[in-house]
Amino acid sequence: MKFGVVMDPIGSIKVYKDTTFAMLLEAQRRGWELSYMEQPDLFQRDGQSFAFMRPLQVYDDRNHWYDLGQESTHPLTALDVVFMRVDPPFNMEYVFSTYLLELAESQGVLIVNKPQGLRDANEKLFTTWFPQCMPPTLVTRRRHQLRQFLQEHKDIILKPLDSMGGASVFRLRTDDPNIGVVLETLTGFDVRSVMAQRYVPEIVHGDKRILLIDGEPVPYALARIAPPGETRANLAVGGKGRGVELSARDRWICEQVAPTLRDRGLLFVGLDVIGDYLTEINVTSPTCVRELDQIYGLNISAGLMDCVVTKVEGQRKSRASNG
Repeated sequence: MKFGVVMDPIGSIKVYKDTTFAMLLEAQRRGWELSYMEQPDLFQRDGQSFAFMRPLQVYDDRNHWYDLGQESTHPLTALDVVFMRVDPPFNMEYVFSTYLLELAESQGVLIVNKPQGLRDANEKLFTTWFPQCMPPTLVTRRRHQLRQFLQEHKDIILKPLDSMGGASVFRLRTDDPNIGVVLETLTGFDVRSVMAQRYVPEIVHGDKRILLIDGEPVPYALARIAPPGETRANLAVGGKGRGVELSARDRWICEQVAPTLRDRGLLFVGLDVIGDYLTEINVTSPTCVRELDQIYGLNISAGLMDCVVTKVEGQRKSRASNG
């Protein structure tokens, strides 16, 4: 198996908690050939997608976790599978990268996650496809609607549609003296859309990250607990994770979402669940694999790579029967 990854610079990752690194370790353990790429390495020439690739070796060592070989140019079709694991922001350069990957996909390369699925499934807005799972939610760029929503629910969360790691997430209550400036900042005076959700008090028990592989949930979630004095539970802002078993409600939410994930080719997805409510569907670079592996003695990446093998072999058989 020839395994390619498009990721953020590997020299800057935190290996002890980086999910992409866990995937690379598992792929290498299987003897797969690893090729490393960053977004600027992708390009197209005469109807074919190429990349400046470097052979990669990885080591589970915080002091020396990778070696890169000499760069060379290859078509993406030289690979069996490419993982797109670049963190947001989801900007136009990201979209252009998905077009290049989609071209390779049309020529037989398995892309995880499917490029069209990445473009279509905004990690905030995608939840609106499952209203039965969500808290009361409003998406708008108009401040007067956000004020009305605040008056209705008294305590709300506001967040931009294109950020990650808790960036620019605000909690507002009706007695907050900064309502005006928060709404102005987030909407840019009614020119940027934001999401408002009723505050879910069960956040004190954790914002659960549930991982799904081809629609099947890992049986444990990482409940991220907000640090003292902080509303946000994201690990990026100091939240602490503890393992929890999936509840019956968690599994019901997964059942509601799974068929759509499969239909859209979203092979590896992270759901964010607070209390009984789905709040986000993470498709670009879901995390928390290493934390759950360590807590429960799992190897989540092994299940994912087994799924990749099944998909690649299925594609090969389909091409053989058609050719």
